[in-house]
Amino acid sequence: MKRSNRWMQPRNARLALLPAALLLALSATAQEAPKTCPTAADPDAPCPAPPATADTSAGQADATDLDRVQVRGVRASMMGALELKQGSMQIVDAIVAEDIGKFPDNNLVEALQRVTGVQTTNRGSGEVAAVSIRGLNDITTTINGRNIFTASGRSVALQDIPASLLSSVEVYKTRAAEHIETGIAGQIDIHTHRPFDFDGSKVVVAARSIYQEQAGKVDPNISALFSNTWNVGGGKFGALANVSYAETNYRDQSVTAGAMVPFFTDEPPAGFVPYQRIGTIIDGQEVWQPGLVSGLPFTPGSTLPVRGEQYEYLLSRDAIFASDFTGKRERPAANVSLQWAPNNDSEYTFEAFYNGYRNESFNSLLFSFVDWWGALGDDPSQNIELIPGTNIMKSRVVGLPYNFTSGDLTTGKTDSYLYAFGGSWDVGDRLKLKSEVTYQDSEFKSDFFAMRADRVAHEVWVDFNSGGGKPAFGFNDNPATPDIDESNAADPNQWALAQLYDNANYSKGDAGTFTFDGDFAAGWGALSRISFGVRYDDRSASEGQRTGPDNGCDRALPDCSLTANPGLISINSGFFDGRSDVPGSWVVPDGHYIRNNADFYRELYGRPTSAQLVLAENFNVDEATTAVYLQGDFATELGGHVFDGQLGVRYVNVETDMVFGEGSASASASKALPSLTLRYGFTDDLMLRFAYGQTLRRPNFNQLNPNIIYVPDVTNIGYGTASGGNPDLAPTESKNYDLSLEWYFAPGSAVYGTLFRREIEGMVSDFRRRVTYQGYDYILTQPDNASDGTLEGLELGVVYFPENLPGLLDGFGVQASYTALDSSQEIPVTNSAGDVVGSQETPMFGISDSSYSVVLAYERSAFGARLSYVWRDDFLHHYEAALFANPLGVYNSAESSLDLQLSYDPAENWTITFDATNLTNELYQSYYQYRDTHNFGTALYSRTFALGFRYRF
Repeated sequence: MKRSNRWMQPRNARLALLPAALLLALSATAQEAPKTCPTAADPDAPCPAPPATADTSAGQADATDLDRVQVRGVRASMMGALELKQGSMQIVDAIVAEDIGKFPDNNLVEALQRVTGVQTTNRGSGEVAAVSIRGLNDITTTINGRNIFTASGRSVALQDIPASLLSSVEVYKTRAAEHIETGIAGQIDIHTHRPFDFDGSKVVVAARSIYQEQAGKVDPNISALFSNTWNVGGGKFGALANVSYAETNYRDQSVTAGAMVPFFTDEPPAGFVPYQRIGTIIDGQEVWQPGLVSGLPFTPGSTLPVRGEQYEYLLSRDAIFASDFTGKRERPAANVSLQWAPNNDSEYTFEAFYNGYRNESFNSLLFSFVDWWGALGDDPSQNIELIPGTNIMKSRVVGLPYNFTSGDLTTGKTDSYLYAFGGSWDVGDRLKLKSEVTYQDSEFKSDFFAMRADRVAHEVWVDFNSGGGKPAFGFNDNPATPDIDESNAADPNQWALAQLYDNANYSKGDAGTFTFDGDFAAGWGALSRISFGVRYDDRSASEGQRTGPDNGCDRALPDCSLTANPGLISINSGFFDGRSDVPGSWVVPDGHYIRNNADFYRELYGRPTSAQLVLAENFNVDEATTAVYLQGDFATELGGHVFDGQLGVRYVNVETDMVFGEGSASASASKALPSLTLRYGFTDDLMLRFAYGQTLRRPNFNQLNPNIIYVPDVTNIGYGTASGGNPDLAPTESKNYDLSLEWYFAPGSAVYGTLFRREIEGMVSDFRRRVTYQGYDYILTQPDNASDGTLEGLELGVVYFPENLPGLLDGFGVQASYTALDSSQEIPVTNSAGDVVGSQETPMFGISDSSYSVVLAYERSAFGARLSYVWRDDFLHHYEAALFANPLGVYNSAESSLDLQLSYDPAENWTITFDATNLTNELYQSYYQYRDTHNFGTALYSRTFALGFRYRF
């Protein structure tokens, strides 16, 4: 049987190489390509494609990596990604660099938000920090096929990897038996350049200057690549070095209405005053339970039991606060790759990868309690206004509120190294073997130095929702002291030094990994290929910390006055750009000055000095993972068309040893994970895929730590919070189903859709209960495998570049995608003692019901442009501390971003670029479950504008 299909026998040489590119991209080690294929240096070089038939490993030819067949430009980048999707056995989407050193966004995370089914969140500090695939954030991250991580985490901080070092990124939504078993969401495989990608010498230098609008500063982003190959004897040797440095100055501004708590009305029980805050326990009886999933009822006339009678209550906030968060971040990175092919049957590769992170951030915080009932102010009614149809206070005036400002300085440093040495060998005509040894080490260190200043103001007025979910507030002057301008929070004379915070943390991890893989071209009837392999990984992770007491400064000491320390005064300005009626400036203790004089202030507060500080280890975990797999590829004919697929099983065993302070524990888990992929070509251009697989999510190492950390009450709720881990946590398991239909209706154009379902068992949920520690009450939170969930959805995508458009329209194209998700999880409901009293169905975290992206591209002659818009619907972001009366879930409102990229080649080797992000200057908001009545925070992040150049020779 020799019948061919165009998705098995591609239209041109580049396309014919893509199935093999997929095999190499997905392997746990790096294989090298034949030396005669086209490269980014010479995209038009010939590369003969082996014939693809139903007998040749389901269309997988001996191959080359996709990034070796790149061509320059926006359209070529989109076409390359589409070709990889078409040629793969798995369901995969990709991003391909538009040119060497030119990835299509400021960072990798921003680029991924335009991939079908991918959403991003946690915007701040001048970037987007978190990625999810189909709403799930449990993603396995690999670089050139090797699993990578940051410090003690399970995955890598993707934003730490410079985009300028990358050639392509593949997002795998289904996996075969040969792939690492973790990552319920999927796998992101990052590819860097190698010397055999280029024909001879290649040098590329690039530089960009990025203007951060809110910070008002211009940041450098530079990179350079040097590569060459030489004929050595009868073989070939290549060396490549790629370096990058990026600096970002950022400013984030936010205003937040605090958590909700109940208050009596103007008719309280005996012994209470109007508008007094209601504690959870009165006369030894529980009045209300904090931390309910849906919060306390907020219909008018809602009541609580006090001393056997029902009393109406109002809901309001405990505080209002504003944050002016500034900082500077640096990211150095380097990649070295050496390749040696002594003959046509063997190849060896050594690679080293380094990425670093340096960050110093300063948070200028203005905080006012708005829950005090002891002084009703000039108007006993507190000018309370309710949200119509509710018992929720929209606005009020509070007398004699306690205010504090805080100058919080945080520094962080990460250094991550990865080294790999491996080889690949052709043993005869049918057997290919490859093996690799890797070692990686990553460590993160941080310290936190903060000091508060405080005062009691005359009055604070607050409108928790002044319009569009934006809070507003300010301070009223005291008529009795007209010489003091209390509305001016930037006056140092009104503030005294308060608490000092001095903490530090570290987390680190390392791993040694051995892999051995083989492919045998069986050619036994329909069974075309057999693949097998083993992977052994020895991983360790540890974390430690030190925390100091949070005592205040002795006000009897002259140095405890803010004005007695002129160098300590820091005043911001221009806060929030007039987007809401809030103070534009305030004074805080300067965290930089405190750290530069750290031991002076430690002595002033009676703390240990530098020589006496010790970081204590919280936990140390060793984890050994052994995995073996066997899979077979088949191809046959069904109904006159090619029907092929892949069937495999992966067996994994994990042995974990844990040390927590003076305690220890051990755990063992094993699992056989089957996988199946089927493909059927209805026509040469119309293909159906089905995939089934099972994947795992292992608990994070810090979730296994049973040591309990107690955090005192900081908002006068009456109890603190406590948290600890659970060494008995088991891996979460998922059964995954995918069905896709893809139509490649023209060269470089396609429309496709995927239906998918994830059935997830043993999801980790938090259990809460009230405990007493050292005579004080805390709400303790600990995780357990107590929840099951289901995620299902639909993905649609299109890439279309019309041919032969008239005149200047020729060169236009569009890339668009849409994702619809529906999720649910059953979570246990507990009472204040921690007893399970029922269950409740909620959405999964991070799941937007809808999201889409649209990219308009234009490329003509030396000019290229791309205008992109991404949008995602509201989603459940996290759970609030279980201390309050508001709903537990904190939702992010719908998010969007409009970005622009332009490029122009004034000469063959020169490119000039201009980029802009967040053009519409969006506000990002959050709320407690009910958007119209329970608004929470509003944040303003920066727009960026960048001008750059790139030179290659």
